Amino acid sequence: MAKYYVMGNYTAQAFKGFLKDPKQDRAAAATALSQAVGGTMESFSITRGSYDFVGVVSGTSFEGAAAVKLAVEASGAITNFTILEEMDMSKTAEMAAKAMASYKPAG
Repeated sequence: MAKYYVMGNYTAQAFKGFLKDPKQDRAAAATALSQAVGGTMESFSITRGSYDFVGVVSGTSFEGAAAVKLAVEASGAITNFTILEEMDMSKTAEMAAKAMASYKPAG
């Protein structure tokens, strides 16, 4: 099952919304988005630092995660939506070793 780590930043438009309704549940909104594309929101946190939020989503495709990016950035409320896909480093290294066996570098 695929797992994605998503993060992004709220825009000034979103911050105005927070001031208007400080008790709104953004985790519920993020959960609804992930469910709409066949995913499960494992966790969602508002964070300090380079990103305003971080979520962990499983069970959807990369296209599903990208669809959420397209939707939320088009809304104008979120920018810098970043998707990191979990991967198996051992499997990747095995494939790289196999590729190197048949690769001849330039020179």
